[in-house]
Amino acid sequence: MWMIRHLLQSNNPAIVYKTRTRVLGETPPPDLREQIRHSEMAIRLLSHRLADGTIATNPYKKWQGPHWTLVSLAEIGYPPGDRSLLPMRDQFYGYLFAPHHLTPPQSLLIPGQEDRFRRCASQEGYAIWYSLTLGLADDRTEELVRRLKRWQWPDGGWNCDKRPQADTSSFFESLMPLRALALHARLTGDPTSRKAAERAAELFLKRRLFRTLHDGTVMDPNFLQIHYPYFWYYSILAGLVVMAEAGYIQDPRCSDALDWLESKRLTDGGFPLEKRHHQMAGTMIANGTFADWGPGGQTRHNEFVTVEALAVLRAANRL
Repeated sequence: MWMIRHLLQSNNPAIVYKTRTRVLGETPPPDLREQIRHSEMAIRLLSHRLADGTIATNPYKKWQGPHWTLVSLAEIGYPPGDRSLLPMRDQFYGYLFAPHHLTPPQSLLIPGQEDRFRRCASQEGYAIWYSLTLGLADDRTEELVRRLKRWQWPDGGWNCDKRPQADTSSFFESLMPLRALALHARLTGDPTSRKAAERAAELFLKRRLFRTLHDGTVMDPNFLQIHYPYFWYYSILAGLVVMAEAGYIQDPRCSDALDWLESKRLTDGGFPLEKRHHQMAGTMIANGTFADWGPGGQTRHNEFVTVEALAVLRAANRL
């Protein structure tokens, strides 16, 4: 396929790495990960650190704070075990383990609704995922895993909706906990993590990743637009990526979403970035990112989106 050859010749080693591992199923040479470490993208993501390795901003600042910087590094295949990243990890862990974090307004337990602890669990989910992916996990990571399992709602997901009548989990808050628990189960063999991931996957699969239960209509029109990076937002592509990682992509209930993805393919074989939730910047701004995630638009392919889509289609035996 011409597009795969094009991706393998990319100037961005993250694209080459993703193509070789996730699209072609190869084991790339170690020096490719080192190229990612020294790439322009990684350097830009880390350029705003202070001398002590921290970032002088709110730990959760979108998308340039320490939390989202680690998310981005894990997303591009940055090599694991870099201890210079620990100060950023500890910044966000300090945020998650602060005493007030599990009390209103950050979290809420309504008497009589103990099975629906209100918490923005995507934060814990992402922290687990990048800690494991980047080789930064410690005992606190395991505590975050335990928290997710305790907070899992009856329908398998998570939600931070503080209204007493809220009884259904949020796709936005549930996708990253699913991704994290599936990875934890794969790396550790923990059967309780595997079971929790199965329950979370069912939340999405019952809805075919984007349809309502009651009449099968599209849950949210924004789900039908391709965006990248995923950050906090949900879209069908993000759901398919996590289903592939967690081992559920060949479930027949993914077929509608896979059909939708195939319909987005451009004439050159690539896939577009249709909606941005970020703005590239060299300074701290609202929704800013220091990294260049590629071009947007309906008619030209984005390399990151393309490699993600092709990896999903390969996992589903549709490539």
